[in-house]
Order: sequence, then structure tokens, then C-alpha cells
Amino acid sequence: MKLSMGSVSRAVLRGVVVAGAATALAAPATAATAVSSVATPPGLSCDTGKHEIDDYTGFALCRNDGGTTQTFWVHLVCGWSPDVDGEHVTLNPGQSGQSTAHCAGIGTGIGEITVQP
Repeated sequence: MKLSMGSVSRAVLRGVVVAGAATALAAPATAATAVSSVATPPGLSCDTGKHEIDDYTGFALCRNDGGTTQTFWVHLVCGWSPDVDGEHVTLNPGQSGQSTAHCAGIGTGIGEITVQP
């Protein structure tokens, strides 16, 4: 059997595509919908995420585990729309609170959620 350079290239490319697809399918399903987040400021323990029925609304729910009063807010990176900050929330030691923000309806929605000190 005689192979041309084009058929060898197609065979190699096909192998790369199949291997890439298998790797992508092996990733957990939650990886496709996860929102990137950055480390929580010291003294706070926070959960961040998107609103369960609105992909354009994000939140940071934080608890002040430190010994001093702290202020935080959620920051959303909104893709094609301008980034937005949520309301500033001040917590005494031991208190919990939530900051929310909403990306404009145009664009790609939330790309990243961070907690700002």
C-alpha cells in the first residue's frame, strides 16, 4: 500500500483530534460551567457563584473569620460588557453577608468572579 504525504498528514491530524476529544470528554462536567475565581482576602471565608437562574448575576457570600471589622464586595468580569462591582458589605467579626452584582444583558455573561477587600 502506497501512502501519500497528504494521507499521512490527515491520519496524524485525525489522531490528534481524537486524542483531544477524549481528553475533553474525560474532564468533569462541572469544568465547562465553572467560573474562575481568585483567592479570598485574608480573614474572610467566601463562596462565590452565579445566580441559579440568571447567568448574568454573580455573588460573594462571606463570613468574617478574623478579629477586626472587614469590608468586601464582589467584582464580576463581564466579557463584552463593562465589568461591575457589587455593593460594599461591612462585617464585624463572626458576621456573614452577601454582595451581588449584575452584568449587562449583552455579551457573554460572567467570565470571572472575585472578592475585593
